[in-house]
Amino acid sequence: MCLYTVMETKEFQVTGLLTTLSEEFNRISHHGVREELLDKQAEEVGIPVKKIRIPNPCPNEVYDRKMGEVMEECKRQGVTHSISGDLFLVDVRRYREEQLRKVGLTPIFPLWKEPTGLLARRMIELGFKAVVTCVDSKRLSPKFSGRYFDTTLLDGLPRNVDPCGENGEFHTFVYDAPIFKHPIPIRIGETVTRNGFQFTDILLK
Repeated sequence: MCLYTVMETKEFQVTGLLTTLSEEFNRISHHGVREELLDKQAEEVGIPVKKIRIPNPCPNEVYDRKMGEVMEECKRQGVTHSISGDLFLVDVRRYREEQLRKVGLTPIFPLWKEPTGLLARRMIELGFKAVVTCVDSKRLSPKFSGRYFDTTLLDGLPRNVDPCGENGEFHTFVYDAPIFKHPIPIRIGETVTRNGFQFTDILLK
């Protein structure tokens, strides 16, 4: 949704996507999504993705160093801004601002303070389609893992769970969006429990 918003306004030219991958599992950190699915997202959006491989678990100093190196590289290539989809976590925003200030990049938060209940439903109305890939079982029932992110799911969320999962209650994989050339054909795989989290594997058909 963050990328869609930026592309709609045409205020910035987006030259690349950026995410972290677990060195051990070759999956997106926290989300548990396979690398090949990340590659398909980038392909459907038509923007190259830069991957930062980190250990699991990843010490803060290692994360900061690796991220800083990539941001320095981006700046040398002419990048001026870093755009993030954060919604309301002030400490996370402050951390990003401090780290980017060190390398001279300007942070942009297009969705900041958007009401998350309205935002979640607007994404669905716009045609974003996603599936829940990870659930923090301390915050949300494991039964939500592997479910599609739709109005039925939103209606069933407990009141103390953010509709966009901004507090880390759940993570998703977007397999179709208004900015995709084509939907990504997926099938739902098995669900496993690891360190208090439920991970549902998503596979390409």
